[in-house]
Amino acid sequence: MSNSKENNGGVKPAFGKKTQGAVKDGVFVYTGALTLDQLCKRIGVSASDTIKAFLMEGKMISLNTLLGDDLIAEVCLNNNLDFKKEEGMGDDDFTKVPIFNKDNDKDSRPCIVTIMGHVDHGKTTLIDAIRHSNIANGEYGGITQEIGAYQKTINGKKITFLDTPGHEAFTAMRARGASITDIVVLVVAADDGVKPQTIEALDHAKAAKVPIIVAINKIDKPGANPEKVKSQLSALGLLSEDWGGDTMMFNISAKKNIGVDKLLEGILTLAELLDLRASNDHPAIGSVIEAELDKKEGSKATLLVQNGTLHVGDYLAVGEFYCKVRKMTNEYDKSLKAAGPSTPVAITGLSGVPVAGDRFMAFPSEKEAHVAADKRAQSMIGKNNDGASLAALASAAASGETPTINLIVKADTQGSAEALKASLEKINVPGAKLQIIHCASGDVNQGDLILASASHGIVLAFAVKVPASIKEMGKEKKVEIREYNIIYKLLEDIDAALKGTLGPVFEEVVYGHAEVRSLFSASKVGQIAGLFVTDGKIPSSAHIRVMRNEEMVLDTRLTSLKRFKDDAKEVNTGFECGATIDKKFTLIEGDILEAYGQEEVKNG
Repeated sequence: MSNSKENNGGVKPAFGKKTQGAVKDGVFVYTGALTLDQLCKRIGVSASDTIKAFLMEGKMISLNTLLGDDLIAEVCLNNNLDFKKEEGMGDDDFTKVPIFNKDNDKDSRPCIVTIMGHVDHGKTTLIDAIRHSNIANGEYGGITQEIGAYQKTINGKKITFLDTPGHEAFTAMRARGASITDIVVLVVAADDGVKPQTIEALDHAKAAKVPIIVAINKIDKPGANPEKVKSQLSALGLLSEDWGGDTMMFNISAKKNIGVDKLLEGILTLAELLDLRASNDHPAIGSVIEAELDKKEGSKATLLVQNGTLHVGDYLAVGEFYCKVRKMTNEYDKSLKAAGPSTPVAITGLSGVPVAGDRFMAFPSEKEAHVAADKRAQSMIGKNNDGASLAALASAAASGETPTINLIVKADTQGSAEALKASLEKINVPGAKLQIIHCASGDVNQGDLILASASHGIVLAFAVKVPASIKEMGKEKKVEIREYNIIYKLLEDIDAALKGTLGPVFEEVVYGHAEVRSLFSASKVGQIAGLFVTDGKIPSSAHIRVMRNEEMVLDTRLTSLKRFKDDAKEVNTGFECGATIDKKFTLIEGDILEAYGQEEVKNG
């Protein structure tokens, strides 16, 4: 095996060692995570009784479930034991090991540069110009469908480039790219200017606290206006050096290879200032860029070695999977024997397909890599990965913790978005932190949820639509979406959450839909609608949206709901009923009535 224990610097990873735990004077003292079976045996209680107790709480836990600190504490307290966790490496999660160590990392490493920007603004064409290749013409549909990783030597120094897709559907990949990069190059077309995904990419870079260089591309095209682009970017907090700011901006034409050399010199200058360091003789550690199941080669992953050196023959834990590196290739499909820091490589032979963005690490033996991967897999079983919520943050603040709120703000107009951002930034609660990750106009979309999930943030929707599919996706990703139509209410809730005084939280719930099948007139009550409930239920107390040709034309309430001649509290799917609404409005046959209301969110 190429990566010997001598190459380890004398530090052998502690993963895979036996977790300790014993009762001493009524206190269960332990190190690291334990399965339910291990815990019950060590404190001398019945595992079956403990499983039943968890079932009564709605928690599905088996003998082999790896328990976190909160569940270990619960079992101990339920059995009249105190508990204490000893510090150390007992967490057995290699993904928590820091990638870099300032004290040990003495070797210079290549900088990792991520290319970001709006779709069709020339990101991949820029990569072509740098590599003297022709990637763009080989791309399906003309847009990059996956993160591409490339390495280039410029003036004797290597730079690693990550090309992230610019289309909105690939927000998650941009988030992943920003999290492993040293420098972001933001590409903006000189003839098109700043666009929604430009702002989104910029927000990802800011959230990752990564320095930004701007490439103003397509300066050769008619209508190109680099100064207008600089003005637009200055409004977003990026001020060009020639305007008195500290952001490098270069006018280029990637297609005609104009100004690209100056851009590369700027990247090298910034990289030198960053003084990027790693340790060449450290066991390899880094991140998964992409992974797939190849029909011929099996599980295949593109890895970015961030620190250390990866060798053929090394044993890796890659997320929940493991492998021995039998073959390693670069972006040209050329076999490599070793890959140092900041190098992208492809490997095969994994025991499964890892998740893009997951961590990998080299171990001295196959057994240790296998154990580390297994422990990582066990730790993910039943993991309670709750997203952030205002109620939870308020509860934490009330108990004395210092809350941090990350916000994704969407508003009906750009003016509203800017006003909201300015108002939110004025909220000042001592000790608390509020960060606006992304603020823009438009309906809440998939990209907003992915960004919120990645940043553990909350989505604020002001006077905009939140489609049912987005609400459902928000629940799946455990992203809280809060809807407002009154600005002071939004600001009050955020202020209260930071102070720990937030009252009950309510969310909109859609109860059901009914179609208008017939219409009648009555002198006393006006128009009576004959309805057929197509899904869910229609409660008599519900608010009602009248939908016509998939557009909302009225927001109102029911004034009566009847089954035959009798008043009804609610009517369920498949039944007919009659109803009147509280506003003078003429319904037509085929209108859809959507019943909705507000219900309190129960935290935890």
